[in-house]
Amino acid sequence: MACTALHLMLPMLCALITGASYLCPHEDISIRGGDYTLSDGFSEGSVLRYICPEGYYPIVKTRHCKNGSWQPKRRIKPECKKITCPDPRGFENGEMYPFQQRYFVNSITNYMCHSGYTFSGSAARVCQLNGKWSGGTPICGRNSDHCPDPGTPPGTVRTGQMFNIDDKVTYRCDDNWALIGSRQRVCQENGLWSGTEPQCYADFTYDTPEEAAESFSTSLKANLELSQQYEETDQYGKKIQVHQGGKLDIYIALDVSDSIDEKDFENSKDVISNLIEKISYYEVSPNYEILVFSTDVTRIVSMTDFKRGQANNLSDILKNLKDFKYNSKGIGTGTNIAKAYFSILESMGIEKEKDKEGFLQTQQIVIMFTDGQANMGGNPKPKVDQIKDLVLNNDPSREEKLDLYVFGMGDDVYAEDINSLKTDRGNEKFFFKLRNLEELKQTFDNMIDEGTSVKLCGLYRDYDDGMVSHRRRQYPWFATITITRNDGTSSKCLGSLVTSTFILTAAHCFRFGDTPDRISVVMDSKGIKAQQYTSHPNFNLKAKRHLGIPEYYEYDVALIQLEEPVIMDLNVRPICIPCTKETNGALKLSDREGTCKKHKEILMSSETVNAAFMSEFQGRTVKKQIKIKQGNLRDACVEDAKKAKGITATKAKDIVSDNFLCSGGIEPNIDDIACKGDSGGATFVVPGSRMVQVGIVSWGVKDMCKDNPEPQSVEDSRDYHTNLFSPEIHTFLKQYLGNERLGTPLTFL
Repeated sequence: MACTALHLMLPMLCALITGASYLCPHEDISIRGGDYTLSDGFSEGSVLRYICPEGYYPIVKTRHCKNGSWQPKRRIKPECKKITCPDPRGFENGEMYPFQQRYFVNSITNYMCHSGYTFSGSAARVCQLNGKWSGGTPICGRNSDHCPDPGTPPGTVRTGQMFNIDDKVTYRCDDNWALIGSRQRVCQENGLWSGTEPQCYADFTYDTPEEAAESFSTSLKANLELSQQYEETDQYGKKIQVHQGGKLDIYIALDVSDSIDEKDFENSKDVISNLIEKISYYEVSPNYEILVFSTDVTRIVSMTDFKRGQANNLSDILKNLKDFKYNSKGIGTGTNIAKAYFSILESMGIEKEKDKEGFLQTQQIVIMFTDGQANMGGNPKPKVDQIKDLVLNNDPSREEKLDLYVFGMGDDVYAEDINSLKTDRGNEKFFFKLRNLEELKQTFDNMIDEGTSVKLCGLYRDYDDGMVSHRRRQYPWFATITITRNDGTSSKCLGSLVTSTFILTAAHCFRFGDTPDRISVVMDSKGIKAQQYTSHPNFNLKAKRHLGIPEYYEYDVALIQLEEPVIMDLNVRPICIPCTKETNGALKLSDREGTCKKHKEILMSSETVNAAFMSEFQGRTVKKQIKIKQGNLRDACVEDAKKAKGITATKAKDIVSDNFLCSGGIEPNIDDIACKGDSGGATFVVPGSRMVQVGIVSWGVKDMCKDNPEPQSVEDSRDYHTNLFSPEIHTFLKQYLGNERLGTPLTFL
């Protein structure tokens, strides 16, 4: 109470007595033409952020409350100024108009060449909100030298006018703008310039999340994708970059120093998790090292532990990252970027010493998240150069074995310092300066070009607005099958696309004498021709009639081979099949962890497994929810098979073997039930963001579907699904889906 009274009169003295933090002044913190926010009022440690309207930027971005005053001290009144784009007047050998002293947002410039010069690039460009010009650099060249004219990007000054082999051009930026890209470029024997085209960045310049995600994924995907579908004439894919069994080591470093606030830190963790999830979509299963750093370095997981299996699985590692708190960095609050790179260098050195040949065959990727404000540990560039020396091994042809990415994060990014820490190669982009990490997290979902990535199974979009096109995208593997017979009758079944060449369905859909020309497969409203169908060799409906089982559905599985592989796009995509390497990514498993036993453990370990299958009724596609019964619940589910019409067998296990999954009934919940025509459809589970097929709808005890599109179970209505984990089913699928001569094969475990 005494201090409360004293605090009213002598706030500074009271703070000293109690040990409390100073309050910063309320006055003189406004910004001309804009507004501000406070992270924690006027308390010690609060961050004052200035906000400007669209098309403007604050000349001072942030101030911090320290020891009772706002830092840095105000030298000039904060204000919002108009965003400008770099000066385009360095354009050579042509005319640029209009001529202005400055070019603000929405300014338009036009370009044309003098006689005798050839134009390339954009003839008209617009100054954008992020301080960049739209389109490509306009160039007027003669194209008479070995390399084309490299141009003079806006804001740069170029030295060098000769463009033959080994000739060099150098660049610098005017007006204190930071040069991002290559300061020097060399004309190479292949007729291309080394390095990347330079750009000039101001403090307010940034990469949009869309362009960052696009550029980053384009570069990164070359390391991740084993098979890519380019043209209709090349539907079996090409091998690029990483060969089958190729190795990939990814190092991710996150800056947690005081210059990065807690919000950006949390967003960065989400970005990293999202990135790793997107990488897991690909067939290549990388090894990871994840570290956070400020004054010191803390490893969430080391490369050695990950490879030895001591780091558990990828899901556990992501959980450890999520659980790492901002304050866990300890008392050191500096920014030692050099130490972070040195830690990565140490880990790489250990890997090379353990297996030199394996190291030389491994693609190395380093992804750094930092603002570049190194205030201890010295210049990090020498450490980066040591990493380059270690990986490249004095062999220029190994340049593509190392990718160094940097994401600038925080309020003040030292772009020019960061520029020296990245890879400088082949007009790929390795540095990204982002205004908002949260936006990048949202746009990473578009990182994968789903239309051309053949190997990505189980992807879907969870739309639910009733639109037919969205339902199609939601279940892009879904196929309807019609078999027409000579007597004029037909039967309908469902199926699932499991590779670009095969539809998986039920064997009982077909009868003796059915021919491929009588089979109609429809996906995404398009008819697809069948080349042949193959049923499991042991499938025999009459096999147990002597036991009182009129129709026996053991091994009820068949494959339809298509005449031509389907063209993958957003609406046509294979579902994942367990016990394949392609499904490892869906389950976030490395090559080391990925086994058939592990797949079953993850997907089928519960007493009841949440699953679903699709049903067609009067042109509507409906998803039906079920629980696969296991353990004690399975016995009762199997026992009800004896109640099926026409069955007189006394032993339920003679009717339903371990090669079936069982659903239906009212315990522990009321399940949906399958209808005539649902046979052959995928019984699937959704572990995270991917769909994995675990069974095939085969047969049921009761017909509950007459005039009812969405029937539900009663106590003894059961459905039985061919189990894809059955060894006999696995062998059959492997024989055809793993055959490299038949389309795009799966790799079975």
